[in-house]
Formats: sequence, C-alpha cells, structure tokens
Amino acid sequence: MKKRPVKERIVETASELFYKNGYNRTGINEILEKSGVAKASMYQHFRSKEEIGVEYLIHMEIEANKKLSARIDAQPKGKAKLLAIIDHVADFFESGSFRGCWSLNTIAEISKDDKLMMEEIIRQKKAMKAWFLKLVEENVTAKDPSDMANRLYMMYEAALMEARVFNEKWPIETARAMSEEIIEKG
Repeated sequence: MKKRPVKERIVETASELFYKNGYNRTGINEILEKSGVAKASMYQHFRSKEEIGVEYLIHMEIEANKKLSARIDAQPKGKAKLLAIIDHVADFFESGSFRGCWSLNTIAEISKDDKLMMEEIIRQKKAMKAWFLKLVEENVTAKDPSDMANRLYMMYEAALMEARVFNEKWPIETARAMSEEIIEKG
C-alpha cells in the first residue's frame, strides 16, 4: 500500500501535536519521528518550523470549517443557523479532543517576529468574521448586520477560549444564551 505524501504526513502529524501539546512544546524531531519522515524529506517541503506552523493553521481551519459548515447547513434558514455555530462549539467540547481555538492557542505562543503565522491567524479571524456577517445577512433581519455579526463572533470566540480555560461547558451555554438575546434584539 502506498503511503500518503510526505507533506501531508508532516502537516497531519504536526497539526495533531501542535494542537495537543502546543506549538513551542513540539519539536521538529518529534514531528519527524511520529510522521516517519526523514529530515531531508521534510526540508524538500518546508524551510522552517514556522512554515509547518502556517500549514498547521490552514489544516485546522479547513477541518474545522468542514464540520462547522455541516452543522450550519443541517439547520433551517433563520436563527437556528446562527446558533448552530455555538452548538458546534458545544459538540467540539464534548468530543474529548477540545483544546479551544487553535489559532488563539498559537498566537499566545509565538512572537511578533513569526510574521507568516501572525498573517495567517489574522486572515483566518477576518474570514470567520466575514462568515458571521454573511450568515447574519442571509438568515435574520438586523438593524445593523455588521454589529450583530461582530457580537456573535465575540460570543463564539469567548465560548471557545473560556471553555478551554475552565474546562467546563458553562461558558458555551452562557455564550449561546447571550447569542440568542443578540439575535432577538435584532
């Protein structure tokens, strides 16, 4: 049986390790050992750990968006689609692999000199905010769609991080209740 491509093995292994153990606590040698890739092969695809870090961020975003999209798409048009975002966080929390937001975990570990990773995190956060705005505009009537989207985005981020901090579900439940209020007020 043919093995998966080297780059894919490195990214998947690094993603698992970075998310579970942290970016700074995961070394290149550990990634290579667990992925079964030789150092010379890795350098054919990546010049630095930061480049692997960027691919990790992209990989995590793609995987999370697949699950989140499926959850949203399964809901009827309206308020339920917006609340599905917080419900997705609740599902993630219950999954047993929850460690909060991969990009916020990473931003806490890197320096301002890690420009490639910082740019990717900012791109992802802007994309998520834009997604919230699109969902608001397509699903509810709001006096100020941008303001509502920003508030719902903040509830999402707070649910992710505070559930991780406390390792309890109440921040998610609180964020959901507050999101319902935001939507109801229009």
